[in-house]
Amino acid sequence: MTIKTLTTAAALAVTAGMVFADGHVANPMVGGAEMMAEMNIIENAVNSPIHTTLVAAVTQAGLVDTLSGSGPFTVFAPTDEAFGMITDETLGALMMDDNKAQLTQILTCHVVGAEVFSEALAGMISDGGGAFAVETLGGCMLNVEMDGDSITLTDENGRVATVTIADVDQSNGVIHVIDRVILPQQ
Repeated sequence: MTIKTLTTAAALAVTAGMVFADGHVANPMVGGAEMMAEMNIIENAVNSPIHTTLVAAVTQAGLVDTLSGSGPFTVFAPTDEAFGMITDETLGALMMDDNKAQLTQILTCHVVGAEVFSEALAGMISDGGGAFAVETLGGCMLNVEMDGDSITLTDENGRVATVTIADVDQSNGVIHVIDRVILPQQ
């Protein structure tokens, strides 16, 4: 085998979430970047080209040390495109020092204080008769359901986020990439 063939095979294995001989499941790519299971949530988020706004917000809110800690955490991570649904004016205001508490609450509404992979989420949905409620570290209640093969999260305002990339394993938990920002009850 050539190096090019090995590289291509490795890239396909990571993309497809291939199970290796040792039973290890490769992490999915996020934004074209490899996510490493031995890195923590912050280290991987910094490497994701589709989470720059999230990283900036987490930094502004002072949550870097928390989400670099031992966890375990489940983070529903909105993409830059998800943050793009918020007006520039509103997002700019949230990033101001005077609004740090509000930004922190919004961000912690995306975090659960346990490691929960999609298979467990699907099981809880099934056990709950098609839905279940989960409380986040920010005090938000999320209604978790299945929409076909996709997991959705509905916040207390009726905003629906869909998990677009599930089960991005981290050393201190798991990330599920979502397509919308979750908000506390307004």
